[in-house]
Amino acid sequence: MNDLPQDTPAKDPFHVGEQALQTRAGKRDRMREIGRRVIRPFMPDQHREFFGQLPFVVLGSVDADGWPWASIIAGQIGFLSSPDPKQLDVNAMPLVDDPLGKALSVGTPIGLLGIEMSTRRRNRMNARVTRTGTGGFSLGVDQSFGNCPKYIQTREIAYVRDPGAKGAHPATRSFEHLDHAAQSAIENADAFFVASSAQPAEDSIADGVDVSHRGGEAGFIRVDGDTLTIPDYVGNFFFNTLGNFLLTPKAGLIFPDFETGDVLMLTGTVDLLWEDDPRVRTLQNAERAWRFKLDHGLRIPDALPFRSRSTRDI
Repeated sequence: MNDLPQDTPAKDPFHVGEQALQTRAGKRDRMREIGRRVIRPFMPDQHREFFGQLPFVVLGSVDADGWPWASIIAGQIGFLSSPDPKQLDVNAMPLVDDPLGKALSVGTPIGLLGIEMSTRRRNRMNARVTRTGTGGFSLGVDQSFGNCPKYIQTREIAYVRDPGAKGAHPATRSFEHLDHAAQSAIENADAFFVASSAQPAEDSIADGVDVSHRGGEAGFIRVDGDTLTIPDYVGNFFFNTLGNFLLTPKAGLIFPDFETGDVLMLTGTVDLLWEDDPRVRTLQNAERAWRFKLDHGLRIPDALPFRSRSTRDI
């Protein structure tokens, strides 16, 4: 067990964007107290153990031009380890063409999401790079907290190759428009991950980069050319992603194809659609929504060393 104090942060753990969304939803007072209780400046032991049993982790970063990116790093079980409650070591590196690689320097804010598809558990971290090396890097914890399993499709994962094996993979393709294959992949997706960022607020300890899971039944994302309309369902009222959008209306999305191993990485601008917008009413069960407009993206074939299928198909 760690010996860090279990008291709550003295300051509100939510920044002004998150606070504004909580106020709009009528949850501000409640979330202030919940946030102080469950958002910690260190990882509890169960989170440290949880990260150590994952085959992949999702990270959020921002490139030199201010565009956010969501990325996936995979490894053998145990590639994530925590020597103490304030540090997570990632003993693997991003894919060669992933923008995350250029963003990894000491002090850089990074968002991190650990998700175990077989159990639907997920834990989040907002952190900063504290060490870089040829085979990995370390993150220092700013905020650590858990998330509920809502909207996660249960999947079983099996490796198809050694994640650490070096070798050529098919060429990465960059693009500025979604072709038919990309549109079809997005329309059929039941999950993706979104990175967002916000500037620090003077009255809050929260800042930096966040990365989050979004899921639903296949077809929950509407595609219109290079624009995606994404419903926002009822959740935990933290509003980490939408609160960031309110301050910095940009997003990085990653769509992993669990059957082929390909990943589609997009970055672009965001518009929020509020609950009284008629477009929201056409989205089943949506509380609000957001529209993503592509600026540019990457398709990395065979990026994942594992394959996965929904347990509903087994």
